[in-house]
Amino acid sequence: MTPDKTPDPMPEQLHFDLPVRTARGRGDFVVAGPNALAVALVEGAEWPAGRLLLIGPAGAGKTHLAQVWAESAGAQVLKATELSKDDVPDLAPGATVIEDADTAAGHDAFETALFHLMNLAQAEGGRLLVTAKSPPRDWPLALPDLKSRLGAVQIARIEPPDDALLAAVLLKHFNDRQLSPTPEAISWLLARLARRFDAIGETVAALDARSLAGKREINRALVRDLAAEAPHLFD
Repeated sequence: MTPDKTPDPMPEQLHFDLPVRTARGRGDFVVAGPNALAVALVEGAEWPAGRLLLIGPAGAGKTHLAQVWAESAGAQVLKATELSKDDVPDLAPGATVIEDADTAAGHDAFETALFHLMNLAQAEGGRLLVTAKSPPRDWPLALPDLKSRLGAVQIARIEPPDDALLAAVLLKHFNDRQLSPTPEAISWLLARLARRFDAIGETVAALDARSLAGKREINRALVRDLAAEAPHLFD
């Protein structure tokens, strides 16, 4: 009779000793060099005129961080495309998050509503956090007075990820999907992934789909296959 084979022990998982911030029921928000100043500014007690712009590339965690602040401040959260001038009197005295303002710039209704919200919120002691991928000077703004107001707002900027933040965000994406890549796969990705937040999310989603479709573990071979098929995700 053939003796039972004892399974090989699982390879030791990589561990990255990074500070982690619990996001009040919304998961963990990793704080590292490229976003540390932005986090400090968002969580600061004083914003000039009660306004702050949170700027960062796609997938950088702007929405996550804005939601953390919104829960703490009791703020209402609206997409820029949802903002109406009729909302302004109710929003102005409290705390408000306007997300993705750059995507609505150039639309008269949005620009007029945001202009009035900024003015009335300042007059009534409200707080306003606006998120976007780029600073207002790069938006196609049509209202000169709004452009002037936004140009004076303090900016909290999330920079592209360094190696430590890249590792933490990559592992978080895998954990969110309950995936267990091999240490070799992680090492290969960290050495070659494009230093962009959106590339990290797209890569993990693609590996998840390929692993499921082919019933393969996420190892270095699978990662190399993805790199050959989607070179835009890699350096």
